Amino acid sequence: MTLQPTGAMKLKYFLYNAFLIEDEETKIAIDPGLNLWLFKLRSLIPKKEWKTITHVLVTHGDPDHFVYAVPMAKKTGATVVCGEALMEDFLSDNVEDVHKIDVGAIVRFVNLNIEGLNAKHGPLPVKLLAGLIDIKNEIAQGTHGGKKVFLGSVKIVERVENIQVYSRGTIKLFFGLIKLEKENVDFARGSIGFKITIGDKSVVNLGDTVFQEEWEGLKPDVLMIPIGGRVVRNTMDEKEALEAVRLIEPKSVVPCHYNCDFLWKRNINPADDEMFKREVEKMGIACHIMQYGDEIVF
Repeated sequence: MTLQPTGAMKLKYFLYNAFLIEDEETKIAIDPGLNLWLFKLRSLIPKKEWKTITHVLVTHGDPDHFVYAVPMAKKTGATVVCGEALMEDFLSDNVEDVHKIDVGAIVRFVNLNIEGLNAKHGPLPVKLLAGLIDIKNEIAQGTHGGKKVFLGSVKIVERVENIQVYSRGTIKLFFGLIKLEKENVDFARGSIGFKITIGDKSVVNLGDTVFQEEWEGLKPDVLMIPIGGRVVRNTMDEKEALEAVRLIEPKSVVPCHYNCDFLWKRNINPADDEMFKREVEKMGIACHIMQYGDEIVF
């Protein structure tokens, strides 16, 4: 399919990895998740923006990326593109226009192509109440899994079966007095990145991911890239993201998923965006630091 050139493309940012991409005919919402700041806990993308959305794209199933994806698609009748692991969430709530996408596959619409890119979520450790609750979620692979419960160092429950393992979660309570290990927790389900081509322009959004060499030579007009992995290693940090920029060779870069809030904690994933911007611009590439509600026209 040959895509015909269109006019300007507008990009809006709503923190975390929540974006809107618009042209004359299309309005794409990426990762319409939940604002995780305790005193917000509402849709990252304001509901006043919802009614004209034509497509909903989800990089994975974590709350800050996914909570409002199903309600948005249901309310607007938007077309959904997501990984296979998230499809049933939409279909079971009577969202009918849902398209599965895999790495390397392309979903084609009128004047819009969406290609699946490799993305791998890094581990996500969370400590709450001064360490009384210690959680670690990570991507895992295997053919056996289930649940184990420990009291101190003594295993008191074990249920293991033959299953396809895609993630693992560990919860420690009371500084490890009680420990629960479980495979296939609700973490990073359906992880995928997107190369979105609208008319003659292209945008790459990588979701939450660590560095992947397969991104070489994507050369989009705009690259949305996470940079907040310096403390919590669930994504790339600034230096890794700079290496990804060199590999991908975009025309413009928008750093995202950094300086985010979580419950009562401010800025759990800090990043030096000004340093990142300077280093990107040394490569001869434009870099745009965006705040909540900011928009750029390309």
